[in-house]
Amino acid sequence: MTTPAVQRGLSPSRTVLDNGAVVLVQETRTTPAVTITATVQAGGAFEPADTPGVAFLTGRVLDRGTTSRSADAIAEELDDRGVSLRVMTARHTMAVTCTCLSEDFDALLAMVVDIVRNPAFPAAEFAKRHIECMSALRQDEDNPAVRAAEALFEMLYGTTHPYGRRAKGTLESVARITRDDLVAHHRSYFSPRRLSLVIAGDVSAPRSIDRAAAELDGWSSPSGGSDPELPVTPQVERRREIRIDVPGKAQSDIAYGFVTIRRSDPRYYAYSVMNNVLGQFGLGGRLGDNIRERQGMAYYAYSAIDPSIGEGPLFVRAGVDPANVERAVAAIDHEIRTLGRDGPTAAELTQSQQYLIGSIPRSLETNAGIASFLATSEQFGLGLDYDRRLPEHLRAVTLDEITAAARELLDPDRAAVAIAGPASV
Repeated sequence: MTTPAVQRGLSPSRTVLDNGAVVLVQETRTTPAVTITATVQAGGAFEPADTPGVAFLTGRVLDRGTTSRSADAIAEELDDRGVSLRVMTARHTMAVTCTCLSEDFDALLAMVVDIVRNPAFPAAEFAKRHIECMSALRQDEDNPAVRAAEALFEMLYGTTHPYGRRAKGTLESVARITRDDLVAHHRSYFSPRRLSLVIAGDVSAPRSIDRAAAELDGWSSPSGGSDPELPVTPQVERRREIRIDVPGKAQSDIAYGFVTIRRSDPRYYAYSVMNNVLGQFGLGGRLGDNIRERQGMAYYAYSAIDPSIGEGPLFVRAGVDPANVERAVAAIDHEIRTLGRDGPTAAELTQSQQYLIGSIPRSLETNAGIASFLATSEQFGLGLDYDRRLPEHLRAVTLDEITAAARELLDPDRAAVAIAGPASV
């Protein structure tokens, strides 16, 4: 059921505290619950180029104890209150988030801020998580989907660009990471001026702001590390393809893509609608209709676009029987070439606009969805009324704009293609 806040549009408050921290609050009264999300600009793009994996491992140890709470104490309090807390590390951000009952808001806000502000990185917890990360990397080596995706990003960006580095690191780089590296990453990048704290739910804005100010009081922003350099990544002029042998697998995975635009680019909405036509609408747009429905080749087939602070990718993913790899790649090439040459139809534009606009209220039906939306809006400076302006941005996209975007980007002869799985049969 859609909340009253969604029907009226969101009306969040935004407060910048004296130390630079941003607090956004959206009151909802549908359920007696609150989502708290603390997002710090401290993701993988900020880690040293020669030790990828520092940010990911920092996120894995961040909630395993603070200067005043042990890992067991945190786990016990969460369990007693029936709360699940997550730490998520992305290219530019690290976020700590949870949803709790309104009556537990004060206690959980204090815990979330404590985790972000005062992690202890206990040696025993670091050692445990370090072993887990090494094991996960070994498992990834045997996962065709992961191998294909990592190879694609390396082809698109190179290994020195923050977007081309492996998010979890490599076996060699993670083996070198020490507890001191995590402490240094936190000291350099976790500060109030890099923090946005989003509170969405059954709690008043004044109370939320007062509590947040109290928990963040006394925390200042050191000079810290600098923001990552994100050089412009030009489109390549020739097709590149790599095959990765992963023996013993029943499925091959295809990752196929291009470098696109930054989130701040005014063409963002045309690119978003174009991607929806290609591989998102319905059961997977043109790609899904061709590869899954008509030819029955793929276990999955879709496209996604991810413009960010830097030029993000548009990528196609498909999982197929190893015997169907060549046919599947040919089908992707066909859809890429056709859309790039001719653009979408008027019907596809209308259907995609309706789909994307209709998905906005659904994404804001929960406190967690609202918190995620507001955190993204804050990250990219989209404004407090972005949920109300977004439909008009999408409605304003024209066939000519999408066709221009498609012709600029979609050319199989300039694609990067990574295929991982058993050797050709």
